[in-house]
Amino acid sequence: MEVHFTREQEAQIVQAARAAGTDAERLVKDAALQFIDDANFRAAVLEAKAFADRGEFIEEDEMDARFEDMLRS
Repeated sequence: MEVHFTREQEAQIVQAARAAGTDAERLVKDAALQFIDDANFRAAVLEAKAFADRGEFIEEDEMDARFEDMLRS
């Protein structure tokens, strides 16, 4: 995959990468992957909100167990 930036945009990315102590390619890749993670999180929150809006909840003990499973994996 190729992504094209204007010269000005590329210069800003290079400057930001230097300030962050990395290279431009790594900075752009990390930003894209973070965007995907954030989008997935937002989707999960919206799904949970939809369940709550419908009055579909789980008991605290079940939530605790799920949370413990997440921490172990």
